Parts: sequence; C-alpha cells; structure tokens
Amino acid sequence: MSTDPNSMQDPRTKHRHSDLPEQEQTDQPGHTGPTGPTPDHGEQSWTGHGRLQGRKTLITGGDSGIGRATAIAFAREGSDVAIAYLPEEEEDAQVTASHVREAGRTCLTYPVDITEESNAVEIVRRTVEDLGGIDVLILNAAYQRARDGIDSVPTAEVRKVFETNLVAHIVITREAVPHLNPGASIIVTTSIQAAEPKPPLFDYAMTKAAQVAFIEAMASELGEKGIRVNGVAPGPIWTPLIPATGFDGVAQFGQDTPLGRPGQPSELAGAYVYLASEEASFVSGSVIPVTGGKGF
Repeated sequence: MSTDPNSMQDPRTKHRHSDLPEQEQTDQPGHTGPTGPTPDHGEQSWTGHGRLQGRKTLITGGDSGIGRATAIAFAREGSDVAIAYLPEEEEDAQVTASHVREAGRTCLTYPVDITEESNAVEIVRRTVEDLGGIDVLILNAAYQRARDGIDSVPTAEVRKVFETNLVAHIVITREAVPHLNPGASIIVTTSIQAAEPKPPLFDYAMTKAAQVAFIEAMASELGEKGIRVNGVAPGPIWTPLIPATGFDGVAQFGQDTPLGRPGQPSELAGAYVYLASEEASFVSGSVIPVTGGKGF
C-alpha cells in the first residue's frame, strides 16, 4: 500500500484499528495524552495549498480533537489562528499552538470557559485586537454526557449542555458579526445526533438539532451582509471527548458505520477548509455530513 497520504486508499481500512481499548476519562472534554489509540489530527498528512492565505480564524474548542485538526489544516492553508478552550486543557492547547506555529502562522491561545458571557465576549474582542480581525469563525466547542435516563438526568447538567452548545454560540456570533466583512464565513460543528438522536445523548442531540436551525436562520439573515454560514455534522469521530463522555464502553465505537470504523479528526478538516475557502463561495445554509456513510 502506498504511504502517500494523498493516494487513493480503501476507506474501510484507512485508520482502521481492532476494537478500541476500554478507557474512561473523568473530565470533559478529555485529554489527548491518555486517549488510546492517539487520534490523528493530520500532523503528518495534511499538506496545505494556500487556500486560506491571509485569513484570520477563531476556533472554539481548538485544543484537541476536531478543533486541533482544523487548526492544523487552516494554518497549513495560510490562516492565522486563535483558539479558545477550557483552562484545564492548557497542555493540549499548547500542542495545537505548536503545530500552527510550525506552519509559520500566528496562534493565539485563550483559556476561558465560554459559558460565562463575559468570556465569550472577550475572546471575540481579543481576537479582533490581536489578529487584526476575524474572517472565519468556527463554533466547535461542545459538551456531552451519556445519560442513564430522563427520569434521572440532573437539571444542572442539561443547562451546561445548552449553555455550552447553544448560548455561547449565540453570544460569540453576536459579538463577531459586526467585525465580519463580506466573504467571511461562520462554520458550526453540529452532529449526526441532530438527525439520529440516541437516548443517552438526548440533550446533546437537542442542541445539535437546534444548531442546524441556527445555521439556516443565520445564513438567511447574514447572506445580505455577504457572510456565509454553514455546518459540519460529524458522525462517530475518535477524539478525547469519547472516553470522557461516560459511555458503558468504547470498544465498539464507530463499528456500526457502513465503513465499519470511527473517523479520525483529520478526516473532517477538509470540510472546514472547503467551507471557509473561495471554492464554497455559493455555499451557505448547508451542513456537510462526515459520518462514514451513516445517514443525516
């Protein structure tokens, strides 16, 4: 088999592992170090082609997983990057920043809890001031926990899911829009759970369905300003969030996809690059599913 990452490969066996080892992390959104096997963020495979040259991008949840893969790809495509993340994710965030800087781009790091409105407001202000503007806003931060049932779910937990996945998105978008010029792009990380909700993630799924409505509404409102709004809907993707969610087991995670495996964060990065690029200049109000063949 060719070792060229750009050569055609069988998607069933690319990134294929046997059953994932059972593992659990107590803190959300989880840490990369103890996640086994280590997720692939495109560190060795992503080759940039200048598709985002000169862009300025703010990514929430940019420390690990999909956020890290997107930050790496955007940097190698020519974008400076600011990442927001929880303070306890500092170690992961610095690894992401190092990859961005190795690509010759600026990386700003903002360790904050975006569920605090003042923090959500501040990261936009600082990005505009420190990077000189915002061209791409990626709303990627999320919180999820596996629930035992509707009869036992804590109200405070539901509020945390909604505050992280919805309210913070609204606040950050509200603050960013006055700084976005025609041609700017907003990209939301939604989920296959928006279309195929599973009971243990019912509250998370509710927020992901609401994000699709948000994408469609904002595309309609902001289109007259020349701002495009789209989403990416991941299926089962192997990130630190998975062992930190509290599932009964992760050994079979992603095995129910038609391709027979979970995806890697690197396999989503291209969707974000496309939506932010001029190649997608007539794409707005759309959601790209990256699901391994599961319906959306």
